[in-house]
Amino acid sequence: MSQKTRICNCNNTMPMDGAAIGSALGEGALPVSSQLCRREVNQYLQTLEGTERIVVGCTQEEPLFRELAEMKSTVAPLRFVNLRETSGWSEEAHHTTPKMAALLAAARLPDPEPVPEVEYQSEGRVLLLGPARRVLPWARKLERQLQVSVLFTDGDDAALAGHSWPTFSGSAPRLQGWLGAFQVSWQQSNPVDLELCTRCNACVKACPEGAISLAYQVDLDACGSHRDCVAACGAVAAIDFERVEKERSGEFDLVFDLGDTPLLRMHQLPQGYFAPAGDEAAAALAAMRMLELVGTFSKPRFFQYKESICAHSRSKQPGCNACIDICSAEAISSAGDHIKVSPQLCAGCGACTTVCPSGALTYAWPRAPDSGERTRTMLATYARAGGQRPALLLHNDEEGSALVRELGQLAAAGAARGMPARVLPLPVHHVASVGMDLWLAAVAYGAVDVALLSSGCEAPQYLDALAQQMTFAQAIIDGLGYSGTGLHLLRVRDAAELERELQRFAATAERLPALPAATFHVAAAKRETLDFALTHLARHAPTPQDCIALPPGAPFGVVEIDTGKCTLCMACVGACPESALSDNPSLPQLRFTESNCVQCGLCVQTCPEQALSLQPRLALGATAKQARAINEAEPYHCIKCQKPFGTLQMVENMVSKLAGHGAFSGNLDRLRMCPDCRVIDMMQPEKEVSIFEVKRQ
Repeated sequence: MSQKTRICNCNNTMPMDGAAIGSALGEGALPVSSQLCRREVNQYLQTLEGTERIVVGCTQEEPLFRELAEMKSTVAPLRFVNLRETSGWSEEAHHTTPKMAALLAAARLPDPEPVPEVEYQSEGRVLLLGPARRVLPWARKLERQLQVSVLFTDGDDAALAGHSWPTFSGSAPRLQGWLGAFQVSWQQSNPVDLELCTRCNACVKACPEGAISLAYQVDLDACGSHRDCVAACGAVAAIDFERVEKERSGEFDLVFDLGDTPLLRMHQLPQGYFAPAGDEAAAALAAMRMLELVGTFSKPRFFQYKESICAHSRSKQPGCNACIDICSAEAISSAGDHIKVSPQLCAGCGACTTVCPSGALTYAWPRAPDSGERTRTMLATYARAGGQRPALLLHNDEEGSALVRELGQLAAAGAARGMPARVLPLPVHHVASVGMDLWLAAVAYGAVDVALLSSGCEAPQYLDALAQQMTFAQAIIDGLGYSGTGLHLLRVRDAAELERELQRFAATAERLPALPAATFHVAAAKRETLDFALTHLARHAPTPQDCIALPPGAPFGVVEIDTGKCTLCMACVGACPESALSDNPSLPQLRFTESNCVQCGLCVQTCPEQALSLQPRLALGATAKQARAINEAEPYHCIKCQKPFGTLQMVENMVSKLAGHGAFSGNLDRLRMCPDCRVIDMMQPEKEVSIFEVKRQ
């Protein structure tokens, strides 16, 4: 593919070696502009002609460059790379040529394959709910742009609502759904239906206790149950005391929750739901965003699910709930032996794929092979340009990138040291979407450090999960003797904290013997990628190990068995979703393949004899991939046909447990028969009558 790269030293504010960068990229020496967006803009315009992809080493003037490309009717994809704040504006700017080459090389990669999309349809039907004093002002402001409905959770000022919009009153509202498909239900807590009420005041005049005010709601404590109001209302039928405590519901595209306590409390709220909780500035921002949410919208389907290897449950026995427990959008729920993921609620954080031990859930935007190729390309280009001890910094595309830019700007002003030369920033959609498979693959590709940047916007459970996964991966790295290689979770709130964290781990990296860079490509299957990375790391380990102990909860390990309890019933084999446990078709034998085990515990939960337990560890070498017998017994032979079936222990246990059962009372020998002989014996009459006996009679 024809590609062109344009780089600029931004008015001579940063050193830039075009020859070295171009050589690392395979383009030859690159011309270095100083004002590509101003007096040298013709160089950029010339680049737009006859090129299939254009990479520009500047994000500051991206809007201008895009506008110029549109004016030239350029159809070639444009990529923009921030070389200024990430590299050139740094105390170590003179050593950042390998980093610049690495960032540009990643931008030159083909676009990831498109993924299916999730579509939303919104006609602007919005429900405003909460106290009337908050709902009414916003209803009046939004009624010309949106189809407004209101739900008062109190009766104050209800008289002012008029009939401009559908009006309801109630308590205990409940909400589920997403943009374009919200379902709201509530309890009708008052006899007066504000939607039917004409505000004629007949009920107010008729009530002898004065229990109905101009809020048009009945004060049930003051009401004497005369029902004069019902008679006065007449055919309008807005008052019905039988209506109280009945549930009502409605469907809406948007929900503007103006109550003190939001109806939804999860960290990642569904699109189309806004809950400013009394904050006027937040309410104004929410109103502006709602006006934009009318029409058809789409987003990527962020995940793929392969239920055949899901370790959630088997035969109603609980297994792994990691994805359900961690999802901050509550988009994942149990669906029998498998899980159900709502693509409309999924926000694309990817934490579920990071904690999934089997790889049943995988991240799809971008796919793991695409992320792996970016990582491999960056590290390979960095090494080719002469870079040493690379550190990969993964950060959220929005909040993390903003912190990186701020740090670079502080460095340009002399208020910070800036990004260390060996730190390669890699933006991702969400930092929680990148897990152990890609971390260890990065180490195998040559990264000395892998750091995840948390900017404080992530759900707390995500950080806990990332820290735990890092504990597992770090135990493997340390166990193999890579003492100078580290995984880091950087929790920062501003650029100053980012500066301190980067300098802390960047300055302490040891100079280790170079690890030969792996050549494998990240696979779509998580466990396959882990196998590639672990094999490479084990082959070149400073201290080779056959087995590494891991903390509890790790997704690798062994199933230990109490052979005295096990009857070889093989229930565990049927429960194992990863084929880690298997039987032998020829012999009563239970076999175990350790590399397949994800430590989900389904076998432990299923075993009727409680003979199994889990032991987390990582076994390395060929034996871990081979099935080995962990229990076996001599086969029991049918007492009629001598065909082997079951084991002696299993049959004797069955006989002892079913001896008193009506179906086998007096026929215990049937339990010692194979299934075929047992059926024949049951169908055979207890006393056959011969034809000769009939004739003699």
